[in-house]
Amino acid sequence: MGGGAGGARKVRVAAGILEREGRILICRRASGDSHPGKWEFPGGKIEAGEAPEEALARELEEELGVRARIGPQVAHVHFGYPGGRGVELLFYRVLGFEGQPRNRVFGEIRWERREALSRYDFLEADRPLVKFLAGG
Repeated sequence: MGGGAGGARKVRVAAGILEREGRILICRRASGDSHPGKWEFPGGKIEAGEAPEEALARELEEELGVRARIGPQVAHVHFGYPGGRGVELLFYRVLGFEGQPRNRVFGEIRWERREALSRYDFLEADRPLVKFLAGG
């Protein structure tokens, strides 16, 4: 879905789907971030030489203070933001985690039912996965 942005290097991002008691963890970007107020799944940039699963585990520790067991990849999205950099998003199911997720960097975190996800203003690149998750 989508393409690269005018020769700009594409950012690779790993994001996680954390579930608990039938709800999925979603995060709202803080006011000082790019795309402030938009909702997303937790995760972050994959550094050079880092496997996507390693990047996601590191990011979940940094952002939420949890030690996560990363499971299978569930989606792969290519997206080009207008006037911005392209992004390659790798979404993974999180099989389990140790610790209680704590908001360390977001404007807000929330556990939400799948069918309610489409009510939130997600980042455009996340919307195909939101639609899939909301539909079951």
